[in-house]
Amino acid sequence: MDAFRVWVRPLDYEYLVLVDGESNARWLLDQLAGSFVFRSAQPICREVSSTLCTFQVPCNALLPFARFRRLLAAIPEVTLLSSLVAV
Repeated sequence: MDAFRVWVRPLDYEYLVLVDGESNARWLLDQLAGSFVFRSAQPICREVSSTLCTFQVPCNALLPFARFRRLLAAIPEVTLLSSLVAV
């Protein structure tokens, strides 16, 4: 699999994950589900007129934002970018 771009930002009770490509978003969500404990994520939403897709992962005490970013950055296929594009 080729590398793809990912952005993440914290919201009130979840993390917003923005992924370049719907198939990449589905693949990443599957990877995350196997990497740590989270029971659910919001469905993947595709941005209109764009290849970008978003999903949300619930925050919890076992997964602070910095740890979530490190987990994403450790996935070889993920190119974690620091600035979030406008959605």
